[in-house]
Amino acid sequence: MSISDYFKDSVWESFMSGQGLTLDFAIQAGISMVLAVILGMLIYKVYGHYYGGVVFSSSFATTLVGMTVLTTTLTLAISSNVIISLGMVGALSIVRYRTAIKDPMDLFYLFWAISVGITLGAGLYVLAIITFPVIIFVVHVFYHRRKRGAIFILVVHYSDERAGDEIMRILGKMKVQLKSKTIRDGVTEMTLEVLCRNNNTVFLEKIQEQEGVRDATLIQYNGEYHG
Repeated sequence: MSISDYFKDSVWESFMSGQGLTLDFAIQAGISMVLAVILGMLIYKVYGHYYGGVVFSSSFATTLVGMTVLTTTLTLAISSNVIISLGMVGALSIVRYRTAIKDPMDLFYLFWAISVGITLGAGLYVLAIITFPVIIFVVHVFYHRRKRGAIFILVVHYSDERAGDEIMRILGKMKVQLKSKTIRDGVTEMTLEVLCRNNNTVFLEKIQEQEGVRDATLIQYNGEYHG
């Protein structure tokens, strides 16, 4: 028997036998869907707890739960019937998703939800459950590493060059990086990136008290967001 004949026979038998509607498959689907809801909710909780952006999006967090359940459903459907799998591939190939993902961590959580859904749909329950604490551990470690310090953008306008030297002296113990320096009509605008490890912003008042300093603005910087 040729490969094409075998494929035709497999498709015909799958269609005629109603494969995927057996009691065993119903039990597997029920277990997979229950675990998908539970693990999806846990992903929702982890995302909310370790969220590092400016504005928390509850709709995106809810999408993580739905993504886990829907991916499980698709995997179960594809694995149960060859005809459905071919139709699903064709349908998904013409769908375009244009939602912009601004934070790379959001993409990580999306892929995590999809991976859990595929694993559960394939019946690999132990793998999905074991992988879960591993991912949480990785997220927890890097979250606390990021929380060791806060990055600020400091913008200072001053008219006396000695004030610039005093500003750098005040910031001497911090990790400082000069971003820009503009002189216009005798007024200097200096932009600095400052790493503050203890979130203590007393240095801003000290800078404002310096002679020649007109104003000082401190902006917290977090990845692609300002707050």
